[in-house]
Amino acid sequence: MACCRRAKVLINSLRTSFTSTPLLRSPFRNSSSIIFPNFGSSSISSTKFSGFSSYSSISQRLGISARYHYNPFSNVSKRFYFVDRHQVHHFRPRGPRRWIQNPRNVLIVVLVGSGVLITVYFGNLETVPYTKRKHFVLMSKDMEKKLGETQFEQLKAQFKGKILPAIHPESVRVRLIAKDIIDSLQKGLSHDQIWSDLEYASPETSLKHDPMTTFSGREEELAINWSHQDEILDDKWVQQSRKESREKGSKSKPTTTHLEGLNWEVLVINEPVVNAMCLPGGKIVVFTGLLKHFRTDSEIATILGHEVAHAVARHIAESITKNLWFGILQLILYQFIMPDLVNTMSTLFFRLPFSRRMELEADYIGLLLLSSAGYDPRTAPKVYEKLGKVAKDSTLQDYLSTHPSGKKRAQLLAQAQVMEEALMIYREVSAGRGVEGFL
Repeated sequence: MACCRRAKVLINSLRTSFTSTPLLRSPFRNSSSIIFPNFGSSSISSTKFSGFSSYSSISQRLGISARYHYNPFSNVSKRFYFVDRHQVHHFRPRGPRRWIQNPRNVLIVVLVGSGVLITVYFGNLETVPYTKRKHFVLMSKDMEKKLGETQFEQLKAQFKGKILPAIHPESVRVRLIAKDIIDSLQKGLSHDQIWSDLEYASPETSLKHDPMTTFSGREEELAINWSHQDEILDDKWVQQSRKESREKGSKSKPTTTHLEGLNWEVLVINEPVVNAMCLPGGKIVVFTGLLKHFRTDSEIATILGHEVAHAVARHIAESITKNLWFGILQLILYQFIMPDLVNTMSTLFFRLPFSRRMELEADYIGLLLLSSAGYDPRTAPKVYEKLGKVAKDSTLQDYLSTHPSGKKRAQLLAQAQVMEEALMIYREVSAGRGVEGFL
């Protein structure tokens, strides 16, 4: 009996000890003792939880890579850092800076950008008639035509009431001379196209009948760097460009598509202004102040031939393109040089020389148009010299103006090779034999 009592007391004590001990313990109270039981080492049993160090030691002993770390303070899975084998955190750069640091991305951008620039450049490279000069024009032909028509309408609105009617003798005279120049242009380009008859743009009246019944003619006798070649009195640059064009053959045909399908119009404005212009799209404007100083038909034909030549060579569109590049260059130089100095230098060494070169080019083309229209080309030097006297040219105008001086233009045309070509065309036309394809 005594043995049975002792056995019951022992069983009750064991049952009490098991029920008083909790079955689940907190993993953070002694996490190391759960995974690594005490095998007699006091260092393991005395381990305490201390943030990430405890978890790192466990993960290392379990073979988990140190690259993947748990951050209890971040709920996002995407991290912008990595941990190397020395437990050093390296932060990854974000944004475009990270993207551009990749050599492959930089190479792709350079190749694609270069391809686009080359395509745009060679796709907009054109050849000027006669001189065969290559020039880069960004403006499309439709936009250029629309620009000329807009300016023409603005001029008509500005000088409303001062526009001479179509049956006015001066209007008819200018219209007939302009028609000769346009016909000679068609011969020079030798294109198989039919152009509409020249119209007069007066809003007051329209000329519906043959102008010869109203007026009988009264013929009377008479570039993107600056270089010193822009200013010398010879035509070496013209002959050089024409020689290179002949060597290339058919690859350098002049660009004349912008002249197709134009509605040529003439307008005479009663204003004491010594000026004339030919806007893109075939819009010719003449002021009566010019007609008071130049009375003969040959003189008027010289000026009209020069203005039409600007439209033939697309000088306005070329000027707009060059001004765009000049503006970009100025913005870059503004970061290093004073703006006033940049403006002065760019105007003196870039804008003005390019403008004077285009004026001389228009003189050349206009001289050929003048000769093909049946007017004596030897009149042209006298006209430009007279124009210089009317405008009161000075010696500095050859360097500080958009136009060369009249004296310089007269000297250039008198001794240039283009005068010999113009005289040959004039003799053929006077003999009744027309010359085609000279542009």
